[in-house]
Amino acid sequence: MPIATVNPATGETLKTYDALNDKEIEHRLATAEAAFRTHRTTSFEERARLMHRAADLLEGDAPDIGRTMTIEMGKPVKQARAEAAKCAKAMRWYADHAEELLADEEGAKTDAEDSGASRVLVRYRPLGPVLAVMPWNFPLWQVIRFAAPALMAGNVGLLKHASNVPQTALYLEDLFRRAGFAEGCFQTLLVGSGAIEDILRDPRIKAATLTGSEPAGRAVASVAGDEVKKTVLELGGSDPYVVMPSADIDKAAKTAVTARVQNNGQSCIAAKRFIVHTDVFDAFAERFAEGMKALTVGDPLDEGTDVGPLSTEQGRDDLTELVDDAVENGATVLCGGELPDGAGWYYPPTVLADITPEMRIHHEEAFGPVATLYRAADLDEAVAIANDTPFGLSSNVWTRDEAETDRFVRDLEAGGVFFNGMTASHPAFPFGGIKRSGYGRELSGHGIREFCNITTVWHGA
Repeated sequence: MPIATVNPATGETLKTYDALNDKEIEHRLATAEAAFRTHRTTSFEERARLMHRAADLLEGDAPDIGRTMTIEMGKPVKQARAEAAKCAKAMRWYADHAEELLADEEGAKTDAEDSGASRVLVRYRPLGPVLAVMPWNFPLWQVIRFAAPALMAGNVGLLKHASNVPQTALYLEDLFRRAGFAEGCFQTLLVGSGAIEDILRDPRIKAATLTGSEPAGRAVASVAGDEVKKTVLELGGSDPYVVMPSADIDKAAKTAVTARVQNNGQSCIAAKRFIVHTDVFDAFAERFAEGMKALTVGDPLDEGTDVGPLSTEQGRDDLTELVDDAVENGATVLCGGELPDGAGWYYPPTVLADITPEMRIHHEEAFGPVATLYRAADLDEAVAIANDTPFGLSSNVWTRDEAETDRFVRDLEAGGVFFNGMTASHPAFPFGGIKRSGYGRELSGHGIREFCNITTVWHGA
């Protein structure tokens, strides 16, 4: 794939970039290693000052970088500006909390004495340069939720961003430079996917994080495993959205629309499979389909647009194949399902019912504004359907029954369970999945410690 900005609303190639050559990559790796030796010794106070400065700059840049993101990958511009604001919030959160999250942990005196020590503590030390392989769908947020904790922990970052968002990738490097971080603390590598293995195998790279597809995660994890390097993976998701009879059906249906089409439906944590108790199925299905039909699809730079184009032509082709396969195997189309005429990689908000395990869409992630509806006879069947997926990123449940709440928390196979609302990420809470959705956690104290050397410090009696 060329490194280029291609406007998904028109299909027009706007700007292309040459990939870094071997000499340029070597220079960036050497720069990162040198930067780490200095950055790791800076105080939390100094790192926080720089991170707050970066957040302020990003907030001021939001209109411009929001427009850039929209032109590069197609999200509605109002959502792009909101993404920039969310990033600034996370940067400030880590600036304010990193020192506390990474403070030395003093062991109990009785345990220290039992080990023959006068004192034992745990200290969190940075690992070194970390390679981040990031996707296009949230081109700022996916990077910042790695970069903010990594830099605050004393690590340095090298970003291999998706090839269709090069301008956003270069902006991120410039942002941290303008904020005052030393040269090499955060660098963008404009390289193709074929260059990742050699970079990851370089001994100066100490760890890697990837958000993206399952095949990409397997490839990076395989190389990192061979090199015995730490990885954090956040991969695909096919999140369930369960609606039980005690739910507020109107609110559940309205929220379901947003949960499915946020970011044009191209979100790993977007609700994708809507599992509704039979007692309220018809009422929910009617309201949900009406809400999806009412969305405005169009130019993502238009402030009134709800759903823009998919990011790539291949992405739309893949989604079309999933829908066509489902319809051919008996799925009922409640709305959407037909490609529009005209330029751009648009796909209409679509709701499919009567889904069966024989359909590909039952097992594969639909990365676009397509929802699948399931009817469940009771809680046990709802849980069984929800867990019948290779993924386990997050989940949504609508119920006001406390006993049901306990059951869903106990039995749903996912990294998160969100009740009476839609899944969202917040810097204070851990984010990540299980099964083929990956491993490790981002955000919160769990996220900042992922790339730390958790060191036992023992003092003899």
